[in-house]
Amino acid sequence: MAKKGLSIQVRRAYDAPEPGDGTRVLVDRLWPRGLAKAKADIDEWCKEVAPSTELRKWYHHDPARFKEFTRRYHAELRQAVRSDALAHLRDLAKSGTLTLLTATKQPEISEAEVLAELLRR
Repeated sequence: MAKKGLSIQVRRAYDAPEPGDGTRVLVDRLWPRGLAKAKADIDEWCKEVAPSTELRKWYHHDPARFKEFTRRYHAELRQAVRSDALAHLRDLAKSGTLTLLTATKQPEISEAEVLAELLRR
């Protein structure tokens, strides 16, 4: 069940900003290839909340692995640094619309979507 008043969305970092985006936060560990920082229109880069390099490489955005990726990522999010970063995102969401950005071509099976679902609880 979504928390009342929280507006959290997931979009591609390469997409042009929209008026209702609110705070735009990149949640990937790596900066999106070919995206100029000056033109990115990203408010924050919260790479501390991103999955570990090992988990990211294992997952490789394989739809068949998304359920297991989600389980493993939830475990990683309990680690101190990631937990603190998640709390920061939760605070941002409380103050207005939060748009989580990712470079993946399939944002619906990305860490951004996992984070959005956690934040909406």
